[in-house]
Amino acid sequence: MQWLGVIIRFVVSALVLIVVSWLSPGFVISGGFAGALIAAVVIAVLGYVAEALLGERISPQSRGLVGFITAAVVIYLAQFIIPSLLSVSIVGALIAAFIIGLIDAFVPTALR
Repeated sequence: MQWLGVIIRFVVSALVLIVVSWLSPGFVISGGFAGALIAAVVIAVLGYVAEALLGERISPQSRGLVGFITAAVVIYLAQFIIPSLLSVSIVGALIAAFIIGLIDAFVPTALR
């Protein structure tokens, strides 16, 4: 049952990234749903690494300014790992982090 929750989390995260790419200028996902799914995995891994290195206070779930900036940096850095699937400007990363934060407030993507 644990794996089903992980799969659902990444599917929801990929759908959120597709919505963000429609709403945010400077945030483009190529490759359709598969590209969004890969981007969701990369962003999740980068977020996990950042949280492991810097501590839980930078977690986007804290909803603080540091969590918001960290989310934007993680989104911006993801484009360098998968440049053929993700293109993000600095402003696009900030807008995307804001939109993802709003969507996450209503449709949480973290496993509880």
